[in-house]
Amino acid sequence: MAVHYENPTFAKICGTRYMAPLYDPAKEKPEHATACIDQFEFPDIPCFYPVVWVRAREAAEICWTMGKRLCDAHEWEGACAGRLEPPDYRFDLAKGVSPNVAVERMREAHNRACAGSKTWSYGPVYRKGVCGTSSFKTPGCPGGSWTQCGSNTFPSGYFPDCHSPLQVYDLNGNAAEHMNLPLDEQQMASRGSKTLGYTEMKGSWFIFDTYRAHEDWCRWRAPFWHGSRVLAEESHHNYHLGFRCCKTLGKEGATPAGEQTGQPKP
Repeated sequence: MAVHYENPTFAKICGTRYMAPLYDPAKEKPEHATACIDQFEFPDIPCFYPVVWVRAREAAEICWTMGKRLCDAHEWEGACAGRLEPPDYRFDLAKGVSPNVAVERMREAHNRACAGSKTWSYGPVYRKGVCGTSSFKTPGCPGGSWTQCGSNTFPSGYFPDCHSPLQVYDLNGNAAEHMNLPLDEQQMASRGSKTLGYTEMKGSWFIFDTYRAHEDWCRWRAPFWHGSRVLAEESHHNYHLGFRCCKTLGKEGATPAGEQTGQPKP
């Protein structure tokens, strides 16, 4: 049976194809959304393979060039859980400590608060075979080689049931994804930050159907893996790491194309 990904209502709200409004269905309607998220991993085209080997800085710049921006962590989590919640960043825990300590303190507080309501994009219980979580490393891949490691991902939307209630695909499985984790309010992409915060990564095919490499429920936040500022020149990239973009709606609009030129460096 053919799967139809086009949604004219979403396109009207978000101003482009293949984006989904971010909102809370219990309190709002899609047209109340003030932000949208790509329905598919970049390049946000169904049946295309996701782009990988992109640094966090490059991902942010690509999103800016397209009139979008990198998603804040709570937006990605809301897209996955099917309900956008207000930002819950414990900025108070980040004061006066190093970034890696701040990230750990904030993630531990967040994960404790969300642990009682674990969900995956497709439902409340982890299930094998629903998303692209069955792949393996290329034989001989040492973990970070361009020449020895394939992406081993699937085309975007290949698993038609792997979507959230907000109709966002491949949030569990397929490529891992960059997003922005702010350590103070001035680093929130959703509030117009051009300096951004620190790297957060979620998703990935990484052999969850064989063994659970780590937690991967929607609102879980990862340790400070390969941590850096998003805009650091040497921010992380690897063979199964991609990204998707968000877009701010309303009077302010998204970051205009070209505005990324001369972005402040961390």
